[in-house]
Amino acid sequence: MSGAPAPTPASVPSTGGASGAGVVVGLAGPDEFEAVDRLIDAAYRHDYGPSEHEDPSRFAAVRAERFDVWVAREGEELLGSVTTRRAGGPSLHERVPEGELDLRLLGVSPAARRRGIGALLMQHVLEHAAGVGFSGVSLKTQKYMTGAHRLYEELGFVRAPERDGLWVGDEKVLDLIAYRRDVA
Repeated sequence: MSGAPAPTPASVPSTGGASGAGVVVGLAGPDEFEAVDRLIDAAYRHDYGPSEHEDPSRFAAVRAERFDVWVAREGEELLGSVTTRRAGGPSLHERVPEGELDLRLLGVSPAARRRGIGALLMQHVLEHAAGVGFSGVSLKTQKYMTGAHRLYEELGFVRAPERDGLWVGDEKVLDLIAYRRDVA
């Protein structure tokens, strides 16, 4: 996997429930990064309220320097986004095995909810991970994000409690729960 080129923009036609053939998933372009930031902010505020967390990686332009920022589009409208590790690149979380793709910041515009956009993005991540040689996909989420937990479990993810928490060195700084799934 090391030395593999970064993926080029690709689209995946929607399958099963994501509002018809007009929804595609591809890499966000630099001209879309601010819109991705607004979308993610709106998605998380809608479900969880405002965030006091001042993480610089909340900005798509910052994430895109080292990671892939994917978007679901319908025409020119952005419906959702997710950020993933690149093949051969650093992980988004600590202690992620080299052969595993991890993801962060899955979000769907409040206006595009209940159309299967989150599932479409997650299915794209699973297919992409397998296609570039990863053996599994992992993620961390807040305990109160129960709607997201249901989606992950419906897609075959299982809890990985040995990976719980956000760690800096040996200090647990945030109480997150972990999920993972094989993609072989």
